[in-house]
Amino acid sequence: VVREFADVFPDELPGLPPAREIEFGIEIIPGAEPISKAPYRIAPVELKELKEQLQEMLENGFIRPRAKYFSKIDLRSGYHQLRVKDQDISNTTFRTRYGHYEFLVMPFGLTNAPAVFMDLMNRIFHEYLDKFVIVFIDDILVYSKSEEKHEQHLRIVLEILRHKKLYAKFSKCEF
Repeated sequence: VVREFADVFPDELPGLPPAREIEFGIEIIPGAEPISKAPYRIAPVELKELKEQLQEMLENGFIRPRAKYFSKIDLRSGYHQLRVKDQDISNTTFRTRYGHYEFLVMPFGLTNAPAVFMDLMNRIFHEYLDKFVIVFIDDILVYSKSEEKHEQHLRIVLEILRHKKLYAKFSKCEF
């Protein structure tokens, strides 16, 4: 009997459920202010997990972006846009069959590289984080409620990138 109903046991939920006679509702007390808290800081590995879960829920149709206008900016080889401290350059030495080399920019694959790059991004965008900017390593999300505001927000972010001499890869950006 159970084999006849294999569709009742999917590996993943098939998407947004149909409208039903019972739906979840939230009653708002008149005059009550909505609760608004800034997201708390979490470790890079937790941010990665959060991003993956949000992407999965978006793909399944369980959530949708709240902001109507948003852009994604992907930095070009982000790690290579951060210099290694002069006194630490010798610590990056590596050997190949073609000779010995040392990195002048932050190499990919180091344990603390994501945290260091996140620190840079959080510092340069601190004034705008969770207002209209979210950063995750070398991805920048700019979100706004109106087209006019979005143009202003995008201009601010691009001006910061220009001022800090950080470069994006246009083909990986979404506007």
